[in-house]
Amino acid sequence: MTKHFEMQSRASSRSGPLNQRHSADEAPLLLQQRSPIHGFHLLETFAFGFQKLQDNDQFLLSIWFDKIPAKTVVWYPNYTSPVSRGSTVEIDAQSGLVLRDPQRRLVWSTGVYDVSHGFMNDTGNFVLSRSNSLRIWESFKDPTDTMLPTQIIEINGTLVSRKSETNFSRGRFYLRMVSEGNLVLNTRSVSTNSDFDDEYYNSQTSDLVNATNSGYQLIFNERGSIYVLRRNGVQDALTTKRSVPTTSDHYYRATLDFDGVFRQYYHPKSFSGNPGWTTAEYWPLNICMDIDGDKGSGACGYNNVCRLENGKPICECPQGYMLADPNNPYGDCNTNFIPNCGEADQKGSCRRCVRNVGVSIYRDNSCWKKKLPLSNGRIDTGLNAKAFLKFRKGNVPLPRPNITTPDKPEKDRRTLILVGSVLLGSSVFINCMFIGAACLGFFLIYNKKIKNFRPVHDAAGMNLRGFTYKELAQATDGFKEELGRGAFGIVYKGVMPMGSQTTIAVKKLDRVAQDTEKEFKTEVNVIGQTHHKNLVRLLGFCEEGPHRLLVYEYMNNGTLASFLFGDLKPNWNQRIQIAMGIARGLAYLHEECSTQIIHCDIKPQNILLDEYYNARISDFGLAKLLMINQSRTLTNIRGTKGYVAPEWFRNTQVTAKVDVYSFGVLLLEIITCKRSLEDLENGDGENPILTDWVWDCFVEGRIDTLVKNDTEALNDKKRLERFVMVGIWCIQEDSSRRPTMRKVSQMLEGILAVNVPPCPSPFASTV
Repeated sequence: MTKHFEMQSRASSRSGPLNQRHSADEAPLLLQQRSPIHGFHLLETFAFGFQKLQDNDQFLLSIWFDKIPAKTVVWYPNYTSPVSRGSTVEIDAQSGLVLRDPQRRLVWSTGVYDVSHGFMNDTGNFVLSRSNSLRIWESFKDPTDTMLPTQIIEINGTLVSRKSETNFSRGRFYLRMVSEGNLVLNTRSVSTNSDFDDEYYNSQTSDLVNATNSGYQLIFNERGSIYVLRRNGVQDALTTKRSVPTTSDHYYRATLDFDGVFRQYYHPKSFSGNPGWTTAEYWPLNICMDIDGDKGSGACGYNNVCRLENGKPICECPQGYMLADPNNPYGDCNTNFIPNCGEADQKGSCRRCVRNVGVSIYRDNSCWKKKLPLSNGRIDTGLNAKAFLKFRKGNVPLPRPNITTPDKPEKDRRTLILVGSVLLGSSVFINCMFIGAACLGFFLIYNKKIKNFRPVHDAAGMNLRGFTYKELAQATDGFKEELGRGAFGIVYKGVMPMGSQTTIAVKKLDRVAQDTEKEFKTEVNVIGQTHHKNLVRLLGFCEEGPHRLLVYEYMNNGTLASFLFGDLKPNWNQRIQIAMGIARGLAYLHEECSTQIIHCDIKPQNILLDEYYNARISDFGLAKLLMINQSRTLTNIRGTKGYVAPEWFRNTQVTAKVDVYSFGVLLLEIITCKRSLEDLENGDGENPILTDWVWDCFVEGRIDTLVKNDTEALNDKKRLERFVMVGIWCIQEDSSRRPTMRKVSQMLEGILAVNVPPCPSPFASTV
């Protein structure tokens, strides 16, 4: 008899053995099985419920091996993001298994109706059935990346790899039982959800002449064997080893791992310590060599080179390249330099530069010239070929300019050396005259600098008001009502002290470390001198002992993030005005201030909305001053993942164009009402990376898809197309291609024409 546990649906009149709802706040739900005599007890092998993910407060609804230290996950809902504490899972008669977030919003469901109860048997298969015991949904028939003994994958069934060992978003590797009868492994672009790339494994079990000889099932039987079953009953075994342990004393699983290899594992049921999983067999035998299609990047990302080590692909960037995402060693590599050319180059030289070859490959007495990106990069002793990649000679970081007083230190040093040389060759009397004159000169210069220096506490010079810490503590009722949190502090709501009823926002810097001190002085000195209708106004500050606080005008309608991604979406006209307001504000910061200001952290959380829903740029805590006669400044990487320009990660200087890039991402979010950052981290079934999805829709003539069901936007097609093209221009990886914010503002308003943009990524060059 199959042992199982049962859960009754919420509409059932029968009393179930388990609670009908389980929360992520509770301990893992260890599923129970029915025994004819002893009632319910814990399953020996599997658990179902919310498993807490590593290094964050997120939970994954899943089934896992519960009796081993690793708690290895074998099933989770396809393409769903992890959920936060307070989420629930329950069985509903009209929806089946239902996952809801803490606000009771639907995250995922099995989508079946007339459900009576659910159970999980001792093989790890979760089943929903009707009152007549008809099975209407099974986890075995809706797998993710893993098969278990007794599980079968039918024609058109798939396994999909995860993104990484700890990221359960959809990866780019697929195992499929295709209609022709073959078991195949393919790659597929995650960012574009395009067609499948060329196969890198094929079971060769199809027969196009006689279909009865073709395969139709991938079977993982109870003895641990994996094979393709043909319609004529013939078994084509994948597993060939006969010396592997038995399933009676070992757990078994077969997983399409995140590196694209389909592996069979076993783990002892009785053990001491933490023995871990042992690989029994894997397919293909050498993924570095077997992935060699015309599409896709290969076993590793673009410009990344694969080598096999103990059956596992190891990916390494070539010299002169670095990982685009340092947390993903299997991903793309970018050059760690930018081409030594600028906006002033003539068209002819630019075109000659574009035609330059990036990679030369010598193989079989032939020379192949390729432009970047490099795909299918691999190192193997069986290869009779060499590849030469071009990178900057010397490959040294560009010199760091002095940010506070550009060009002067070197000039001053040369002047002092010259003066010293003259002094050494002069008489004592002349020397005394020179020393006296030098002292007088230094005194006059120092005195001039003192006059020009505006100290932080000089509020009158900046039209700012100075507050005591006690005044602001009283104004915020002891810092009671929190409005939001930033990298260096918390913002509280308050009322202006001393009789005024003006509502204010008080930013309390939570520590007085060196960076915080620098941020405080930057904000006070910079914001106090800026005045624009699309900037949040600084009203005052407090600098008292260890306390550093900033007092801003209060914005009634909160952040753009809460407005844009909330339940009630802003209408198209509101989004247009918000986008143009942000562009005007950034243009002011870049080109109309006495000292150019780079914000460095443009994102929806840093855009506030006033009572009329006008966009107001806030949080200059990350802003760096760029003296008007400088073109570049180099500082620590600042900003937020998903909005940060590529040049931050290359050993190069950055310009105000980093704000243009961030604005481009933000503009695409405003157009689509979709989060770029959330999709980037967690993935999404249809469009996991917003910028890639927008580009695909644009080149395929499907921009209507970006604003699906938004009638106002669809009726304003010309403006929609213009805004999309401006956004794509802004997110060009080559910063010299990006327009200035002044031009961006003019293009959005229709003053300047917008040309058709190229692909934002350098990977667009022909391979």
